[in-house]
Amino acid sequence: MPTFTQDEATQYDSRIPRLVPGYELLHSSTAAQLQATLGDEAHILVIGAGTGKEVALLAALQPKWHFTAQDTSQDMLDIAKQRFVELGISERVTLHLGSPSELKQQADAALCLLVMHFVADNGDKKAMLQAISTQLKAHGQLYLADLMRPETLFERDAQLILSKQLGLTETGVERMQHNFEHEFFPLDRIRLADLLDETGFNSGKLYFKTLGFSGYVAQKR
Repeated sequence: MPTFTQDEATQYDSRIPRLVPGYELLHSSTAAQLQATLGDEAHILVIGAGTGKEVALLAALQPKWHFTAQDTSQDMLDIAKQRFVELGISERVTLHLGSPSELKQQADAALCLLVMHFVADNGDKKAMLQAISTQLKAHGQLYLADLMRPETLFERDAQLILSKQLGLTETGVERMQHNFEHEFFPLDRIRLADLLDETGFNSGKLYFKTLGFSGYVAQKR
């Protein structure tokens, strides 16, 4: 999993909407589905919780929801911790620094948004999905959003154009191009379906799509 430190952590919230077109829509669409499917009291596991922005959004929607916020970056979780204190929701959030496999939860739902494309498909992606599956109750929902393999020859070029229009700098565009080629491990839909099946989930249903990014919801069997 990625570990964002120092400036990468402090600048994450301002930078990510320029890299992921529809970033806010992805989170609001996910939140709406959680509201539609979970009761007033629920426990939600957030993988790669980062600065805690998505936990804060969800906590504001339901006052009795509780969360486990997992990340591998101490700097990111420090920002999240301060955010939770300021919002008065610290008692509803358990912070976990380390691998998802170290957790012992029985969550009603899990979020893994914009995380898994950083993880190599050498057994590590499967291990992550297996760890999430283990933490979920039977029939719990996994909301998974990732950069996917391009479906057209011009999809990546379009992503860069739109990101630039959203305010990404030339340096940022160059870095994004480098990451497309060297830092990301995107899947195609068939490979993702295979991994979900192998780790105890039903096939994912698409609920979000913008250029190279897709969001799926999959139910644990």
